[in-house]
Formats: sequence, C-alpha cells, structure tokens
Amino acid sequence: MPSATIVGLQWGDEGKGKVLDALAKQVRCVVRYQGGGNAGHTVIVGEEKFVFHHVPTGILYPGVKCVIGNGTVIDVEVLTGELSAARERGVDLSGLVISNRAHVVLPYHRALDDAREQARSKDNKIGTTKRGIGPCYADKASRTGIRVADLYEPDTFAKRLRRNLDEKNAILHHLFGQAPLSYDEIYTRTLAAAESIRPYVGDGGQVARTALDAGAPVLFEGAQGVMLDLDHGTYPYVTSSSASSAGVASGAGVPPAAVGTVLGICKAYTTRVGSGPFPTELLDEQGERLRQLGHEFGATTGRPRRCGWLDLVQLRYACALTGAKRICLTKLDTLGGFGPLKVCVGYERGGQRVNTLPADGAGWDTLTPVYEELPGFDGDELLGATSPEQLPAAALDYVRFIEEQLGVKVSYISTGPQRSALVHMDEGVL
Repeated sequence: MPSATIVGLQWGDEGKGKVLDALAKQVRCVVRYQGGGNAGHTVIVGEEKFVFHHVPTGILYPGVKCVIGNGTVIDVEVLTGELSAARERGVDLSGLVISNRAHVVLPYHRALDDAREQARSKDNKIGTTKRGIGPCYADKASRTGIRVADLYEPDTFAKRLRRNLDEKNAILHHLFGQAPLSYDEIYTRTLAAAESIRPYVGDGGQVARTALDAGAPVLFEGAQGVMLDLDHGTYPYVTSSSASSAGVASGAGVPPAAVGTVLGICKAYTTRVGSGPFPTELLDEQGERLRQLGHEFGATTGRPRRCGWLDLVQLRYACALTGAKRICLTKLDTLGGFGPLKVCVGYERGGQRVNTLPADGAGWDTLTPVYEELPGFDGDELLGATSPEQLPAAALDYVRFIEEQLGVKVSYISTGPQRSALVHMDEGVL
C-alpha cells in the first residue's frame, strides 16, 4: 500500500504545489484532504502558470485520479470557474472526483468571514482570506452544514438553506448592520453551479481506498502549513482544519496507516501571511529584499508575505508533529547572492535558553531568537540546478547544517519556479 503525504512545515506558501506536481506523475491517485479555496498551489510548466485552489495538483497528468476529499470545504461557484478555466487551457478533467461528503461554502459564510474580520480591532485581526472557510467548518462542527450530496436533493437543500440563512441573516443584520442575503439568489446560483460539477461528484473516500487496496501509489495533498493547524498551530492565528499529516485519515476517508511516508515542505527561509507570531521576522530592508527576490505575494490573495530567517526550532516541532523524516527545501535559489545567512537555532527568554514553542500567544512575545551565521553563496550556478554537483559548496553546507540540526534528511531541493528545477538528493519518497 505505497503512499506518501505532503505537508507544509511552516505557515503555508512553502511551495507544495511544485513538489506535488513533481511527485504526481509517479502515482495513480492524488487526494486533497483539507482546506478550501484559501489554498493556492502554483505549478509552472514551460511558459504556463497554473494556480489550483480546490483541484489537486495531479490534475495536470492524464490518467491520475484526483480526489477533492470529504475533509475539504468547497465553494461550488468558485470551483465551477476553476474547472472552466482548466478546460479552456486543455486540462483533462476526466480523472477528477469531488467527494459527496465535502461541505459547501455558501455566500453567507463569506459574508460572515468578512464581517467578523472587519469588526476585529487592528491588533486582533486573524488575517483570514475571507473565503468563508472558517464559518463553513464551524457549521460542519455544529452539525448545521450543507454537504455536496445535499445539493442533489433540492428539497433537503432548500430546507437546510432556509434554516441556515435565517440564522446568518439575523447575525449579519443585528450584529454587523448588514443587509440580508437573498435566499432565492443563493438557492438558484448554488444549484446551477452544482449541476456543472455533477459529473465529477462521487465517493472520494472509496476511490482512495480502492487505489490503496490495489497497491497503487497514492499521494495525499495538504494545504496551508503545520503552524496554521487548528490544534497545533499559533492559535488563534490559524486555519480551521487539520493542516498536519494527522488530517489525512479523516479528511481523505482512509485508514490512518495509509498516511505513508511524510514529506515536509519548507522554504530555505520563513514566511507567513496575516497576523500572528513570527519570531524571526525581518522588519528591515533585508526582509523587503527577501520579499522581492522570492516574489513573496500570496497566490490566492496577492497579499505581501512577511519574511524572515529560517527557524529551526519551529521546524523541529513541525517535523516531530507530522512525522516527517524527509523534507524538500524550496526557494534555496532566492538566497543566492544574499550574503551571510542567519539561522535561528534556539530562543532565549529572560536570559534562559528555550527550545520549545509556547502554547499561548503572549509567550511568543517573550522569545528572542538565537542565531548562527552561515556563509552565503552565489546564485548564478544555483538557479535551475538539477543535480547536487551543480550546487555551490556553501549551499550544500547550508543544507547539511539544516539536516544536522533537525535530524531529518533533505531529499529534494527546489532551485527555481520551473517544474524541472528540482534536485533529487536521494531516492525520494516514492
């Protein structure tokens, strides 16, 4: 039952899309197991750039089954547009399966997401993408959600939509002073979008389990990153689902043993979008230089990302939590020509060395990073490299330092945005 799970080891935006694309050609099934349209997995093929929000990255390989799992939340109108754009670009969608158990993001979820974020004070903003993800997961947990399967039972959908909209409109009006949303408009638009995706709807969990039982390689695709995990991230500045490998079994509908080898993806430095703790953040010209050199702007929102030095304390926690024994280091090319590089190897609090992450937000504010400085390296020969022999000696030293500190093998190194710019350091995960 060969399988592998891809997880982000930082605060998302680690470059999972490219790595998923590189591995997807070796498997028969790719399953997206959590998150929603807040994800933005980017793949560059030749001169073409593809950004997927709901659809698994493996869709670019004909013959690969691509499952949007039950653990995701789906905005059917947005998904309809995503599929239409893919068709226009010649993408074969015949292998796509949309889980009938996935929950549906509706306009009132987006409205609540936006209203709540706007109502928060500047210091308390979460940094949500305002795509309705959190409110949809909240409805799922409160057992008032609407699932994809409900859209094909018009009476059931009508009843549940009416009940939910009455409640949401009351909140939007009385708490946030907003005009009520139209039941008729939401009902009509949602059913129209549901019809357009009907050919792809099925039992996603059964598809994944069938592939596993047949011994076919399966790749489980995570969104966001471990530090945004609802249980284990920098709460409350997190997403609303399990972004670690722990989310695979429930989110994909497979046994826990199916998780397989966990490949963690991390940048050669650190970024995050939105509010929340970030010990190694650079608020000077170096941070801005990292942002510009790395093109650090969100694929989903376009927001500029916060940038800082690599944090090995945070990564050690992420590897332990996910069970990642191998990692792919991305954006190493961005550091080419940057000069001396700092890496956080610990924290200090009140003069004492700290090597663990705090559970409370206030605890993060008391931490001061402890850095080691490593030599920089030239970026000219690094960009687009495809073998270890092409990497500068100082770049390899940087990679080895990370391996020694984490006790985890760097199996892949990304050296540019193109699909081919990937160095295989060993036999890989599949």
